[in-house]
Amino acid sequence: MTEKEEKTYSISELAKEFDITTRSIRFYEDQRLLTPLRNGQTRIYSKRDRVRLKLILRGKRLGFSLAETGQLFELYDADKSSVTQLNTMLKLIEQKKSELHQQLDDIKVVLMELVTVEKRCRDTLADAKQSKTA
Repeated sequence: MTEKEEKTYSISELAKEFDITTRSIRFYEDQRLLTPLRNGQTRIYSKRDRVRLKLILRGKRLGFSLAETGQLFELYDADKSSVTQLNTMLKLIEQKKSELHQQLDDIKVVLMELVTVEKRCRDTLADAKQSKTA
């Protein structure tokens, strides 16, 4: 296969490969994160679209918003030297780490509160059972 005959993918092939719906892929296209060619009503996805879809899904798993992912794509398209892209990525990573640490702290507080409420419920239940038997 020559460069001009680069592998292309249908929407259903990508959906199957990444275990997502075709609707999701169309949504990413609507958000301008993917830019397939068209042959009439048929979408023709390039290797670039496939890589971008993989990055979109990885970004989602890591907690990046579609806007943040789109921002990185724009930087990459505009500045292939990658210095700006890497600095922006590092900034986004720091922000995401900070958000996750805050969520972790919040979860720890909620867990402590739940343990306290659970103990009170168990104590009250024990007292209620004791009152019935007395």
